[in-house]
Amino acid sequence: MRALDADKAIDIECIDLRGQSSIADYMVIASGTSTRHISALAEKLSDRLRALGISDVRAEGLQTSDWVVLDAGDVIVHLFRPEVRTYYNLEKMWMVPHLSAVEHIGA
Repeated sequence: MRALDADKAIDIECIDLRGQSSIADYMVIASGTSTRHISALAEKLSDRLRALGISDVRAEGLQTSDWVVLDAGDVIVHLFRPEVRTYYNLEKMWMVPHLSAVEHIGA
């Protein structure tokens, strides 16, 4: 999060996924000002993670850079153009407390 902030990412959010999902422990979501900014954020963050010893960082979406996903194992980072972020609204999906099936059906 500090690296994204230093590189001028916008509206950085960290969502704790522990106990909600097995895909990762944390999800970081941030916006960039343009596709070029998002691409630069992704590349610099990948480099910084590798420098910390996280060698298996995978990136998807760099071709268009409307939405780039970096998978660093326990942390997944989503970088969006603001309008794309609004459309997908991942924060709403993951930050809302999930009901168990029993709570959902009212049993």
